[in-house]
Amino acid sequence: MSVEAPDVVPPESDSASTPDRARPVTGQRRSGWQQGLVWAFVVIPMLALLGTVPVVWGWGLGWWDLAIAAVFYTVGILGVTVGYHRHFTHGSFKARRWLRVTLAITGSMAIQGSMMAWVADHRRHHAYSDKEGDPHSPWRYGTTPLAVARGFFWAHVGWVFDRDKTNWERFIPDLLADRALRRVSGLFGLWVTASLVLPAALGGLLTWSWAGVLTGFFWGGLVRMAVCHHVTWSINSICHMVGARPFRSRDRSRNFWPLAVLSMGESWHNLHHADPTCARHGVLPGQIDISARVIWFFERFGWAWDVRWPTTRRLDRLKRV
Repeated sequence: MSVEAPDVVPPESDSASTPDRARPVTGQRRSGWQQGLVWAFVVIPMLALLGTVPVVWGWGLGWWDLAIAAVFYTVGILGVTVGYHRHFTHGSFKARRWLRVTLAITGSMAIQGSMMAWVADHRRHHAYSDKEGDPHSPWRYGTTPLAVARGFFWAHVGWVFDRDKTNWERFIPDLLADRALRRVSGLFGLWVTASLVLPAALGGLLTWSWAGVLTGFFWGGLVRMAVCHHVTWSINSICHMVGARPFRSRDRSRNFWPLAVLSMGESWHNLHHADPTCARHGVLPGQIDISARVIWFFERFGWAWDVRWPTTRRLDRLKRV
């Protein structure tokens, strides 16, 4: 049964998680070792991706490597899109406790930050989208060609290196009150390790060789991580700069269809910003939204409920005239 989504108000405006405007937007600064880890997990996978060509032309790429990378990419990216984003950030559906924990773990395996940090950043993004306070707006420097170039780099990857962390007490008090989720988020290092070790172990077992361990780690670990990073970062950068805007929103969010499948439906970004709590982002004919289909399966099996599906009346109100 369809449930009409409420008016365009992100969940941080609900009474359970209303940010205290007297509190600062950012909280503590990252320590030196935390900042070093950010650099490592951004730069090393990118270097691995650059090393793809000589690896492909020499040795070390087979069907098992592609399968392992695809599986871990799908698990991680859906953990981010369905779990981190639509469930924890925007409350697009309610879920059983075991599913909430599972989504928090699989989202962590995308290696984009702990669940608490990711959600806090994204709620802050919606509170100040394309305005001062937005952690990753591509329009922060202006609209001249040079400013746009700087803004694109900042929105895509530059913001990751900002040492000022979003204030958790202001943006995610509801999640901080959940002991199980705090524990999962606090074990982020464990999920990162598992996300890198498991592809290597699986590659070794499937090929029964040390070469399989190495290629499993390279393709299913490093390269998969780099692709996952850049697809998600492209939602921050490209989807606020290029594409169609069929719905009214308070920012410059856009739909960018080439990323629809890789992003699992996240690149239908204009509707998402017009109606942040909606469980489906690709609502127009032909718009593939894999994450919405996953949520639909959860609902059918009784694992999720109170899903905020779009309705015709709601969409008609949001469309541009």
